[in-house]
Amino acid sequence: MKQFFIDKNSDNLLIFFTGWGCDEYEFEHLESDSDVLLLYEYFDLSFNFDFSKYKNINLAAFSAGVFIASIMSFNFRINKKIAISGNPYLFDEQLGLSKNIQDILCNITEETADNFAKNYLIKTEDEWNRFHHSKRTLKNCRMEFDSLKNLYKVRKEKIINIYDCALFGEEDKIFNISNQKDFYKTKLKVVKNARHNLFFRINRYEQLIDFA
Repeated sequence: MKQFFIDKNSDNLLIFFTGWGCDEYEFEHLESDSDVLLLYEYFDLSFNFDFSKYKNINLAAFSAGVFIASIMSFNFRINKKIAISGNPYLFDEQLGLSKNIQDILCNITEETADNFAKNYLIKTEDEWNRFHHSKRTLKNCRMEFDSLKNLYKVRKEKIINIYDCALFGEEDKIFNISNQKDFYKTKLKVVKNARHNLFFRINRYEQLIDFA
C-alpha cells in the first residue's frame, strides 16, 4: 500500500486507513495538530514507517480501510480505533457491500464519477464545492477493487472487529445502516445529515478520535 505523511512534529500519531479509490487529496480540508499517516491503494498489506517516537497512537479507518485495518498486525499499543462508514466484513452481502453496490462501484466511468459522488458520497452543494476526487485513475481503482476482493477471500477468517467506535452518516447508501446497528450495537454513532463521506461534518482529524 502507499502512504502519505503529515508531519506536525508531534508526539501523537493518527494512522488513517483511507477508503477504496482514495488518496490524500480527498482529505486536504482536514487540519491536525497530530502527525497523520494516511494509507491507501490496497494492493498489499505492506508499508514502512517508524512508530517508535510516538507516545500516543490512534487509528481511524474509512470504508474499505475498515476491512484492511481489521486484518493488520500491530506490535505497539493503539489507544483508540475508529471505524468510519465501513465494516470489517467488506464483501458480506448483509454487513458489507451488496452485489448491487459492488456492480455500481465497478461500473463508475469518467462520465458518471461526479454523479456517483453527488448521489452516494456527499449530501449538500457546499460539500460538493469542497469535494476533491482522488488523482488515481479508474483503471488503478478497478485493480484495487479486485485486490480487495482477493484479500478478503484469503484473509476472511482472520478478520477481527478491533473497533472501539463506529461512525456512519445517517443517509449512507453504500452500507446498510440497520445492519451496522446490529453489528456494532452501542459502539455505533450516527452523524446527522451526512452520507458515506462524512468528513465534511468535521474540520480536524482529532475530532474523529473524540467520538470514541
